[in-house]
Amino acid sequence: MTPPAQWLPSDYESAARLVATLFARVDLSEHREWHPVILAFKALIERDPVVRMNMTAMIDQIPARYKEHHPKTVDQLLAQLNAVLTIAPAYLPPEGSKEAVALVGTPFSAVLIWTMGTPAGFAAYRDEKINAMFKQLLAVWTRFLDSEASTYVIHPGANGWQSPAAQAQLHMDEYQHTPEALHWGFSSWNQFFTRELKPGVRPIQAPEDPSAIVAACDSTVYRISRQVKRQEKFWIKAQPYSLADMLDHHHVDEFVGGDVFQAFLNPFNYHRWHSPVTGTIRQAFVKEGLYFSQSPSEGEDWTDQNHSEAYIAHVQTRAILFIEADNKDIGLICVMPIGMVEISSCIIHDWIKPDARVEKGQELGYFQFGGSTHCVLFRKGVVREFTGQENSPYRVGQVIAFANVSEAR
Repeated sequence: MTPPAQWLPSDYESAARLVATLFARVDLSEHREWHPVILAFKALIERDPVVRMNMTAMIDQIPARYKEHHPKTVDQLLAQLNAVLTIAPAYLPPEGSKEAVALVGTPFSAVLIWTMGTPAGFAAYRDEKINAMFKQLLAVWTRFLDSEASTYVIHPGANGWQSPAAQAQLHMDEYQHTPEALHWGFSSWNQFFTRELKPGVRPIQAPEDPSAIVAACDSTVYRISRQVKRQEKFWIKAQPYSLADMLDHHHVDEFVGGDVFQAFLNPFNYHRWHSPVTGTIRQAFVKEGLYFSQSPSEGEDWTDQNHSEAYIAHVQTRAILFIEADNKDIGLICVMPIGMVEISSCIIHDWIKPDARVEKGQELGYFQFGGSTHCVLFRKGVVREFTGQENSPYRVGQVIAFANVSEAR
């Protein structure tokens, strides 16, 4: 089974530790001043009976074994969301975790994970009104993460991103930063987490081979699927890829019968995306979608966002970039960075427009708030072989596949 991307723990004790750490400085018995976006959410819940029903029921339906560390009422959930608007993702060292891995405290998920795997939660997080409200919440949080106030988690203490334990996983020697400066010279959380590489640390493999297709992201393979269909029941247990839904009905005919390469980014990966080929941008846009939905086929389990990656490729907020490779044997490909939970800010660089030229390995854009998952789609018959398999790790610039070479070449 594919391991989780380590944004959330997969055991209850670690999840409880995450919640306790995030809210240690928040006294929920005394509400702070309510942010206007929380007041708007509260007003929606009060006036819309369906929204109120689903929001209330998803809390009531949390399994009894998880009753200790979750919101007990809608008002308490709103109070917690009000608090996380000024909480940056925390580094949690592995001590005390069954998994013996470090975690990143994604604050919205710490509040909502208990409800996401309930019957009412499945409905609530697909509700257009509720999803639109979370979009507004995330916009407010983004402004905080773009501010200097969010740097409070970048420090050398035990729970800081400059701690020895965190640095052992961050490999900051690969990134542009100022080692001796306060917060490494970063002016916000988002600037830290979208940090740029030093020149030359991600060389392109097989640069002279036009059939070589390289990794778009530092990531670990989640799934490789071949002969993908136009339309499938992507919400069922197997979560098969459904091209029309993934691609938002753009260029679907080009990819029927082709292949999908999907890989996830963990929180310690590099968070920018690069072109797998040399070619020309044909189309690039962000498809707005859901934020906290997960596949109902995985059952009523709060950890299943980790195992819903194929499902969310169809419904979640994502960037969709079509690139026409110079190598005619490759032709049109699609690079699709996909948001997971609050990690849903897909930023395409302004210069990525139709007819813009990109070189293999050139940067296309980035995720804010950290990593997520992404797909690269190929036309039928293009890929001769993939170089890895499920759980294979890649770095930007490493070869993920070789294209078939036509006789004409």
